[in-house]
Amino acid sequence: MDTTAWQLWLIAAIVLGALEIKLSGFVTLWLAMGALMASLMAGAGLGLNSQLLVFTLVSAALFGASRTIFKNIFMRDAVHLKTGVEAMLGQEAVVMEALAEGHGGTVRINGELWMARSLSGPLPEGERVTVEQIEGLKLWVRRPSASNEVALQPARRKKKENEGWD
Repeated sequence: MDTTAWQLWLIAAIVLGALEIKLSGFVTLWLAMGALMASLMAGAGLGLNSQLLVFTLVSAALFGASRTIFKNIFMRDAVHLKTGVEAMLGQEAVVMEALAEGHGGTVRINGELWMARSLSGPLPEGERVTVEQIEGLKLWVRRPSASNEVALQPARRKKKENEGWD
């Protein structure tokens, strides 16, 4: 039995598809799809250069679009998980070193000590506060009952930042 080009491409597609089942990463799946399209082109009578071009273009296009395909189909209902500093916004912290007017202090959040500044006046040691914003390694906090008050104006905040500690 004489093996033709379309049969070789079909065998390559089946082998690459089987490898995709065994391996992870969705790379050989796109190569299998490219081989399948090249098989169809070989069956239609196109030459070897055209078959290789179709294989390359289809594989590269699917590989390039795979992130978008998977994100839009499989991840459309996924919830963004906040981690690190982003997760601290809105969380409660405990004042460890009093936060005086114009001076910073220290708060404990998630078992760590952070330098902090108050957006709602002086805060005594032991008071629970809410993290409103983060600037570098400084947390801007306020009393939970004061979270609806207006925050300091940016120019005033910059002036206070430069008054003593960084």
